[in-house]
Amino acid sequence: MRRPVAWILAVVLFVEALGVTALNWFLGIVVDRQDMSLAGLDPDAMSVSSKAGGVVFGLYFALCGVVALLVALRDRAPAGLGRILLISVAVVHGLLGAFAWGLVGPGAFVFMVVVLGLVILLLMTYDRLEGPSDAAPAEGGPKGPERPQLDKDPAPVIPPAAPSPS
Repeated sequence: MRRPVAWILAVVLFVEALGVTALNWFLGIVVDRQDMSLAGLDPDAMSVSSKAGGVVFGLYFALCGVVALLVALRDRAPAGLGRILLISVAVVHGLLGAFAWGLVGPGAFVFMVVVLGLVILLLMTYDRLEGPSDAAPAEGGPKGPERPQLDKDPAPVIPPAAPSPS
């Protein structure tokens, strides 16, 4: 179940990267063609900043998609910067979901929460101490070093009684 989640998340993040970039590029074109100012701002500056913001956000989502793709290909937990990127994209989707409910509607909210759930599922299903699922020993095969089993409720240690003065 781990690898399909990583594959699905990678595809969703790549599609989302293209969608965010295209949407912001379109908004930049609309602002440029309207030739209107917002609170005295230059329309060209608003157009360029919308396009630049879309490209930066698209590259961010694409980079997070690359991390999810590497997790799917290697079947190993993300480490270091990759883990930080996936945690940050989870936070971004949580915040975008909160804003989407009020600004766009419940459909966008559900999409953001589904992506948030996929990221969290990816992060939680890969245990850092566990290797790839293919490396598990077969039934009856050689096993690693045995660890001693500790009792959950060990018997209390009672110190010897001191001799009574007589």
